[in-house]
Amino acid sequence: MKPPSLSPLAETLPDSVPFVGPETQERARGKGFVARLGANESLFGPSPAAIAAMQRAARDVWMYGDAESYDLRHALAAHHGIGFDNIVVGEGIDALLGTLVRLMVAEGDRVVTSDGAYPTFNYHVAGMGGQLEKVPYTDDREDPAALVARARAVGARLIYLSNPDNPMGTWHDAPTIAAMIDSLPDNCLLCLDEAYIEMAPQGTAPAFDCDDPRVIRMRTFSKAYGMAGARIGYAVGAAHMVRAFNKLRNHFGVNRIAQAGALAALADDAYLADVLGKIEAAKARIAEIGRANGLVPLPSATNFVTLDCGRDGDYARALVAALAAEDIFVRMPFAAPQNRCIRISAGPDDALNALAAALPRALDKVK
Repeated sequence: MKPPSLSPLAETLPDSVPFVGPETQERARGKGFVARLGANESLFGPSPAAIAAMQRAARDVWMYGDAESYDLRHALAAHHGIGFDNIVVGEGIDALLGTLVRLMVAEGDRVVTSDGAYPTFNYHVAGMGGQLEKVPYTDDREDPAALVARARAVGARLIYLSNPDNPMGTWHDAPTIAAMIDSLPDNCLLCLDEAYIEMAPQGTAPAFDCDDPRVIRMRTFSKAYGMAGARIGYAVGAAHMVRAFNKLRNHFGVNRIAQAGALAALADDAYLADVLGKIEAAKARIAEIGRANGLVPLPSATNFVTLDCGRDGDYARALVAALAAEDIFVRMPFAAPQNRCIRISAGPDDALNALAAALPRALDKVK
């Protein structure tokens, strides 16, 4: 019997995922990690108000979630001072990126990103048969001018930029991003991923201009709000683009527990401020641990610190493996020359104490 075949495009794609999760690694190792510092989750957790709201919502989980995320979108609109019709809620930024690519990219279309930038975006582009055009980082930062120049040269439909950046933690100020938007070629959309914007310095995010059809901005409750496991994020853009998501999105994909938690988290400004303070303190500690072991911390506007190992990708990869052998989960950038670094998420004292004890031993193993 001949089995049904995949589509010609699907047959060409690798059988892989952008990230190998820590749980997968723990199963392969046969034991857990002592410190989970590689996924840029918030180890400080969500607001107690959000936890309580999700517990209450669990009683009603027999019902589908509100397909319009009506209450959350109204709360987000009030929070940002923008229109209800300028917001779409989805199952985290990853799902929103997938829908955006499906809306914008046909097979063979050119899409511009940075070499080594967020690989899940690339995963979606490949899944639609788009052709990725990559430009290098400049001084460990994504290069807005180079991204626009490449898009203009190849007639790209879509540009991806994360600000602040993952995996390096670097960032551009609002005037730089505004200038990038103003220089976009015709018929090209900028996808501005702002997953880490709550941790960034004042003046990083441009003011919202929801009448501008050239940009769509992605935000999440996974990072500063500590709800990565709930899978809930949102995009802000021109009303016609937001409506277009209804053509393809999973209308009941955002569950009611996540919606309730996000609504409560958004209202708890005091808890968010407390977490942001803890993140800054943890980043200072990670930088201190790195320097004490001969590694150089890069400035960070995120909830992680990228440590320059001063060697190459093979050395950094060996260090990641040596830390895993010490039960410390960290990650590293994927593309040279940024892959000379390792990346460590902010966390509480117990996790960072474990890192401080393990890092010298791991470095000794890879010398």
